[in-house]
Amino acid sequence: MDTVFSISLPRQAYTVAVVRDVLGALLRRSGLCAGCVDDILLAASEACSNAVEHGETSPDYEVSVELATHWCELQISQPGRAPESGALVRRFASEHTPLPGLTSESGRGISLMRYLMDEVDLRPEPHTTVILRKRVTTCDPAHRGASERGQPSTRFALL
Repeated sequence: MDTVFSISLPRQAYTVAVVRDVLGALLRRSGLCAGCVDDILLAASEACSNAVEHGETSPDYEVSVELATHWCELQISQPGRAPESGALVRRFASEHTPLPGLTSESGRGISLMRYLMDEVDLRPEPHTTVILRKRVTTCDPAHRGASERGQPSTRFALL
């Protein structure tokens, strides 16, 4: 594991942009290709938006990120169980998530996350946690293979 960070945020809409900014800076500074960065940021935004909108039992939520040489894992977590967690788990595990009607304003998040990321999972207990994993590529030759050459990995401090 090369880079790890975790941030706890109030369950407020503005915090989704905070996660996007902090995570985007980390991913870009790590030399990831723009396509990987965009996919991860959009999927993370969807998961955070869901935590903000549906996390009725908790005043806050947490985002944890592990960025390694070839993969990135995010965990978006909120204390407590999600309402109707059984149905939610089935939607995450189903091969085909049904899309909402054309005029519906919501209901596309799980499909979007599954399209953008290599693995998407939900753990309903002890906290409701969405896990997003993506194999990543770097486009900056200076970052490519640094850990493979025995050089120390880049570390970031988030304040």
